[in-house]
Amino acid sequence: MAEVGRAAVRDPGELLPGGFWEAVAVWLEKPQVANKRLCGVRLEARRRAALPRVSPRGRRPNAGPEQEEPGAAGRGPRPPEGGPGRGPEESRHRRQQGEGPGEAAAAPLLVEGPGQPDKAGAGEGDFSAWDLDSLWDDFSRSLAGGSHELLAFLTGARAGSQPEAPSELDVVLRTVIPKTSPLCPLAAPRREVVVQDVLHGTVTFLPLEEDDKGSVKVETDNVYQIRLGQSKEEWFISILIFCPERWHSDGTVYPKPAWLGEELLARLARWSVGSKKSGFKSTLSLISIIEYSKTYQALKEKHKDMVKVWPEVTDPEKFVYEDVAIAAYLLILWEEERAELGLTAKQSFVDLGCGNGLLVHILSTEGHPGRGIDVRRRKIWDVYGPQTCLEEGAITPSDETLFPDVDWVIGNHSDELTPWIPVIAARSSYSCRFFVLPCCFFDFVGKYARRQSRKTQYREYLDFVTEVGLACGFHVQEDCLRIPSTKRVCLIGKRRTYPPTGEALMDEQRTRYINSRQGCPVSPPGREPPHPPPRAAGSTGRPHGRQALDAGAAEEGAEARAAGLWLSGFHPREKAERVRNCAALPRDFVDQVVLQVGHLLLDAERPCAGSAPSGSLKAWNRGGSLSLADVASELDGETLRRLKRECGGLQTLLKNNHQVFEVRSGRVHLRDWREERLRKQRQPEAKRRLLSEAFKTRLCWFLSHHPDGCALPSDCCPFAHGPEELRPAQTPGRKQVP
Repeated sequence: MAEVGRAAVRDPGELLPGGFWEAVAVWLEKPQVANKRLCGVRLEARRRAALPRVSPRGRRPNAGPEQEEPGAAGRGPRPPEGGPGRGPEESRHRRQQGEGPGEAAAAPLLVEGPGQPDKAGAGEGDFSAWDLDSLWDDFSRSLAGGSHELLAFLTGARAGSQPEAPSELDVVLRTVIPKTSPLCPLAAPRREVVVQDVLHGTVTFLPLEEDDKGSVKVETDNVYQIRLGQSKEEWFISILIFCPERWHSDGTVYPKPAWLGEELLARLARWSVGSKKSGFKSTLSLISIIEYSKTYQALKEKHKDMVKVWPEVTDPEKFVYEDVAIAAYLLILWEEERAELGLTAKQSFVDLGCGNGLLVHILSTEGHPGRGIDVRRRKIWDVYGPQTCLEEGAITPSDETLFPDVDWVIGNHSDELTPWIPVIAARSSYSCRFFVLPCCFFDFVGKYARRQSRKTQYREYLDFVTEVGLACGFHVQEDCLRIPSTKRVCLIGKRRTYPPTGEALMDEQRTRYINSRQGCPVSPPGREPPHPPPRAAGSTGRPHGRQALDAGAAEEGAEARAAGLWLSGFHPREKAERVRNCAALPRDFVDQVVLQVGHLLLDAERPCAGSAPSGSLKAWNRGGSLSLADVASELDGETLRRLKRECGGLQTLLKNNHQVFEVRSGRVHLRDWREERLRKQRQPEAKRRLLSEAFKTRLCWFLSHHPDGCALPSDCCPFAHGPEELRPAQTPGRKQVP
């Protein structure tokens, strides 16, 4: 036994040992979070058990009736169909989502029910769901028969000492799934038994091996343990290897001991005192991880050349591989749907707000008939060829934007169309389904307004889109994609909550819900809308105040319904995308604002007027600092209105003028380039190279507008001290992809 790493854990919030078990749950259920070479895991079975007691001579003592069979403690009768009181569907759902250590006691054993697909299968069905009961019984007998060192390792006993009385254990059978890649195309899943001993604070990982005859047993070569300990009121986490001389690293499922003792240990220590439940589902919880991994690698290899010919200004690597991952997910989701429903024809689709159209192109090349619609045509569309159907046009939710002949409506970062995707799918046909990947926060009309401060804006918006799907009559499922984006939670509506005969009544419910988002009065289901209040005596009948607003909204809504629109006020994106980062503002306007703010900072109070950095021989007026609110209060109304139409407003304009200003923690300062010289010397080589390319390409603002001129001499200032020093700006080239 060897300890490959130990980390002391500071626990000011008294989170341990509970935080330790939350960290262990992450490594148990989602090891790919720490080890990027892994695709994920499948939790197959779970039971409660106990280790055998061993006498000093190595023989088991006489046991009572409850201990006559090794490993029978806490087992009880074998539960039918995935556990007591659970049907096969519920059992499978719990396995896919994963259960934390605290939930394990309620699930003595989870096994595949008859007829349920084995999502952990290795492609060709080489692996079957082994019986964890018999496997654990055989292992217990081997421990009692002579494997005393391994027994002591499991219980956390010191070398040469007797193991303490064993506590009840949580035993989990899991399959670890490595990523497939061109360098490692045959990486096979590995199964292992994980033994969690809450009383002693240990988690032991026991790899399994299968011989030529199909017999399965615990392998002792790559056994390791994560242990939580305490000494002198200090917590520590350690990682131990049972037989370090027999440790075989394959680089994926079993990394090198140094990685366990450094990388994994550091993550476990951080998660133990800082882990919080994210409120999101596990990654790829609704599909087969193995099939997804194989499909993703195949699509990535097939479409990797798209990165080299990408004509858009967006990052090709991010957008290409993100759409490849989304396509892989949909292909596996649809493949499993066909198997479940007994279908042979591939599903059709329409992608609303398709953007660059790559997702449409990939799905079409894989045999799924479909098309994409977007308000603006992209340059990359010409690369795909005529087999990829992409249309330029605006989508306005109405009776004219229904797709009764498609199976799936897709909304992939569809912006203002996002909440409309479930509505369009629901009204297109009873059999139509939807897939939506929300990104920007839009309501049915305009931006989404937050209503709950205790949730993140992202979580609240996902709940809103889920609410839309439920109001439209869908069973809504949530999953987390594996894409290079912070917004990677998708919502899926595959089945309806009502029979086909209830379509008319459900559509009335949809209409009431949609109108309620615009502030229209909503009647409970089955009731008439409320009557308007009686008019006061002597009233002229002319609406005023709030009544006028309601009357105007009602009139506008009536006009929208007459035109077939589902809600008035919706505006699709403009065909020409307007740049709103202050870069398109007129140069004279920007120069005027910069000069005005510069003078405000020079006149502001400062703690040390005329001070200079240590070692400097020249006193230079660094000015004071002002909050962004103080700066805004000094600008005229027209200037502020013009800036508010830009993303980020005043702060963006000041940050764009990096030469003059520095914005830190909401306060604006004049930039002192003497300090920048010192920072530049500590910057990495790549950053210094970029700065050298921009050297002397712009005139020095301080030389022209600061009362003390520039703080640096001409040969040290990165900006030109006169037209004769100006150099032509270099146009950055496109990143070369090997």
